[in-house]
Order: sequence, then C-alpha cells, then structure tokens
Amino acid sequence: MKQLKLTGFVIFFFFLTESLTLPTQPQDVDDVRITQKFIEDNIGYITIIAFAQYIQEASFEEVEMLVKAMTEYRDKCVADRTLPECSKLANEVLLENICAMEGLPQKYNFSHCCRKGDFERRLCFFHNKKADIEFLPPLPTLDPEEKCQTYKNNRESFLNNYVYEVSRRNPFVFAPTLLTVAARFEEMTKTCCEEQEKANCFRTKAEPFIYYLKALSSYQKNACGALMKFGPQILQFINIAVLSQKFPKIEFKQLTSLLEDVSSKYDGCCEGDVVQCIRGRSKVMSHICSKQDSISSKIKDCCEKKIPERGECIIYSNKDDRPNDLSLREAKFIESDNVCEKRDADQANFMAEFLYEYSRRHPELSTPELLRIAKVYEDLLKECCDMENPPGCYRRAENRFNETTEKSLKIVQRECEHFQNLGKDDLKYHYLINLTKLAPQLSTEELTFLGKEMVIALTTCCTLSEEFACVDNLVDLVLGELCGINENRNINPAVDHCCKTNFAFRRSCFESLEADKTYVPPSTSPELSTFHAGLCQAHNEELQRKKDRFLVNLVKLKPELAGEELWSLLADFTNVVEKCCKAQEPEACFKEESPKLAAKSQAA
Repeated sequence: MKQLKLTGFVIFFFFLTESLTLPTQPQDVDDVRITQKFIEDNIGYITIIAFAQYIQEASFEEVEMLVKAMTEYRDKCVADRTLPECSKLANEVLLENICAMEGLPQKYNFSHCCRKGDFERRLCFFHNKKADIEFLPPLPTLDPEEKCQTYKNNRESFLNNYVYEVSRRNPFVFAPTLLTVAARFEEMTKTCCEEQEKANCFRTKAEPFIYYLKALSSYQKNACGALMKFGPQILQFINIAVLSQKFPKIEFKQLTSLLEDVSSKYDGCCEGDVVQCIRGRSKVMSHICSKQDSISSKIKDCCEKKIPERGECIIYSNKDDRPNDLSLREAKFIESDNVCEKRDADQANFMAEFLYEYSRRHPELSTPELLRIAKVYEDLLKECCDMENPPGCYRRAENRFNETTEKSLKIVQRECEHFQNLGKDDLKYHYLINLTKLAPQLSTEELTFLGKEMVIALTTCCTLSEEFACVDNLVDLVLGELCGINENRNINPAVDHCCKTNFAFRRSCFESLEADKTYVPPSTSPELSTFHAGLCQAHNEELQRKKDRFLVNLVKLKPELAGEELWSLLADFTNVVEKCCKAQEPEACFKEESPKLAAKSQAA
C-alpha cells in the first residue's frame, strides 16, 4: 500500500461510510432525513455496539434483551413521535434501559453510574470502558463450513453476534467504523461461503478489514486521548493540520466553518454516544460535498456517488494540488512588524491561522511535526513579544522550525536504521524489551500488541520516499495506544509525565526515558515455569505469540537484565520447544525441561 493511501486511510478516518442499510440516495437528498432513516433501520446494531462497548462483560443473551427493548422503543416512536418519551436523546434512553435491566448494574458493578444525572452518567459509563481486554475469553472461532451454515440458518443472529464480539473488544472505536466492518464481514461471508476453498478465502479477505479496523481504532483512540487529556484546542489543531494538508486551497474562513462540524462530532464519538457520532459524521461529509468547489478539485466524483461509497472515495482521494499562487512561506507571521499585536488581539485564531498556513505549505511533514512547529512558534512569540525589539527576535523563527524538524528527523532515521539492521523478528524483540522496561505495569497483552505495532509502522514506512511523515504519524499512534484515552490512566510517573505534559512533544519525551525505577518485579512468573506439548500443535503465528509473551514476562521478572542476556534466554526457550516437539514423548520432555528453564530465568 502506498504511503499516500496509507496516510489518507489512517488520518482521514472521520469520512468513513455509514454502510449497511443506509439508503443509497444521491447526495442532493436531505441528508438529515437519510441519516435518521439509517439510525432507525440499524437500531439493533447500534444498540449492540453501545451496550457491548459500555458493559464489555455482558453476555450476548443480555445484549439481545436490550436490542428487543430498544426495537420496541423505536417502533413506538416511529408510530407516534409526539409521545413524551420520544423527545429524549437516544443515548439517554439507551442508558436508562441498561440501568433498568434487572440485576445487571449489580452484576457488572456499574450501579454508581446509574445513580448519576445525564452528563455525569454518560461520562461514568465512558470511564467504565476497559482498553485491556485480557479479562475477556478468546474470540470464538468457527470452522468455515460451520460458519457458513450458521450464517445460512440465522443471518441476523450470526451478524449480531459478530458485531457484539468485535464491539466489546474495541470499546473506543466509533460506531460507523464498526458498522462498516460488519458490512464488509457480511460481504466476505457471502463470497467465501460460495467458494470451495472457504478457509483460504476467509483468511485472505479478512486481512484488509482487520487492518482497516486496527488503523482506524488507533487514530480514533489517539484523537480522543488528545481531547480527553489536553482539551478541545489540541484536537482542533490536529484537525487543522490534517485538513489543511489534504485541502490546501481551502480558505481559512471556510476551514473554520468546517472545523465546527468536525469538532462537534467528537463529543459524541469519543464519549460513546453512537447515534450522535453517526449524525455528526454524516454532517461533516455533507458539509464537504456541499462546498467542494472551494475545498478540493479531487472530490467531485466522490460527492456524486451514493452515500455509502462517497466516504471511502474521499478517504482514498489524493491530496489536492497546491494552489499556483501559494508562496513557499507565509511572510506575515515572521516578517511583519505587528505580529505581536495581531497575536494579542485573538491568540487562538492567530495560532490556528498560522498552523493552517504552515500545514498547507508543508505536505511532506507529519501531523505531530506540524503541532511541534506550532508549539515552537507559540513559545517563541511569548519570548519575543516581551522584548524591546520583537521583530528582530521572531524573524529567527524559520531557524527554530528547521532545528525542530531536524531533531524529529534524526529520531526517525535512528528507528529506520534499527529496521534495516535487525530484521523483522529481532526488531520486534528490541521494542518488546524497551517497551516492557519503560512500562512494565502494562499487561503482557498490551505490551506484545504495542511491540507488533511499532514493527508494522517501521516495516510499512522505512522503505518509502515519504519515510519521515509516515513513521512519525504511525509511531505517534502507537504512543497514543500506550497512553490511552482516559485522563485518569496511570502507568508510572515517568510514562505518565510524557503522556500528559505535552501532546506535540511526547515522542521526544519517550526517547529520553529509561527503565522504570519505581517498578517492583514479582518474585515468580507462572508463564515462565510451565510449558506443555500443546506448543507443538501451535501454528507458526501462535508459537510466535508464545515467544513474544515469554520475552515480555521475562523482562517483567528480570528488568535489570541487559538485552543480550534476555535474547539468550529467549533462544533457550526456542531450543526447548524444538527439542521437546521432536521427542517421542513431548509432554514428558516439557515436564523435565520447564523447571530447568524457569530456574535459569530466575537465576539470571
């Protein structure tokens, strides 16, 4: 996948299609009415997503009970919208129904949320979401033939169960994204169930939309984390940078109008209000297509498409051409004599316009780098505007910008050198060791996930001409995963400082971190002392997961060990697996070798 497409795909998440049963009407039809129809037609899926994301422990049977209640509510209100209960917000009704389910608040420990008022209740349910899903059972897997038979026998229950399982494992993913994944899953099921090689078909076709879900999940969590931890201004700056690069000919006034729609939808999406999220996203797409002549020359064909396809089309459209009359630099922010006066008149608007002008002129830079430049400029003006000769001071701004970008570039070059020198597996082990030493308090599942994501970022980007922006964008998403969404997430003092102090510069903050000195390792680790013959039946991917977990748990047990010692013990584990799987009685071999390996790990 080319970087242009990858960046558009990951960064432009808010233009995803509202798929499934959304009416395929042309763009000039009343979008509000179409969106409302979509919500009514998909009340079952929307209820499942909201419930499964809020109360991840709930069973599928409990979810189905709520779907029944919400479907009855919809039918009642469609028949008579003047009923008093039909004037309530959909999310309010949903949470009331969740709280009214007999015994459920006590069973899953959310009674305290049900006692709160509307806004506080919504936030309470949001804070109840858990990013670490190790408490959930493994995702159920069906034999392809069984899967096809189940789909054929009861399509609705089959798809509802899929949406439920995916939603509870992705509690922060926006509802339209999950609906799109569900639609693609059904398309894949229909196609593969007609094939002779069903297993191969499912494996091949599942990969793109699993990547799609992961990529969108990372960006959404990162954006919502920025909103929750740093407030709306940082989120506004992210959107300014993204939109200005994508649509460099858009006027600043038009951009600020679009940003009102983009920003307002985040409140619903980030807090898990699925209905408001869908409405907000539809409004953004309608805004863009209604003003396409002044926004971009690349989206005309997209906006003529039916609604389910237009979002995808906009995502994959190329960045618009830079206007011919756009100078290489915007002099008024550096060379003008009255920069300080303009800043003081309206600082928020002044900084927004600076970021807009700089971003549209620098399509080669990453979103985090553009935010760093804006922060450097803001700090420089604080310093310069208190001096006797401010212009003589802030005219050095270009040098500061170049120095900042040079530092970021060196970090990326160093990471890509790791990629070139280590190879894919050793690169992953390098990051598993480093990440576990930095944040040993995270679960083994989270740490192995983060290590894999770092490898994906570097293997995707380090051979591209757009290496810098690609690596910086994707690694920043990995850091967003590490830091999490909730502002009350605490890992350890050093990591928390990097996550919460400065959004734009958290990358360089993490670069300077060393192993966590506050961590007290456990006396033993059960996962390092017992291995069974089941490892011999594991597929390569599953065996690789076991090796990753072994390494992470080893670092958690012995964080003081150097990389060479850790790699040596990992090689010992690999040798034990190979030896015992070749033995006549593998289980007996593992029973004999496991204590030796555990003792060696403990003594290291």
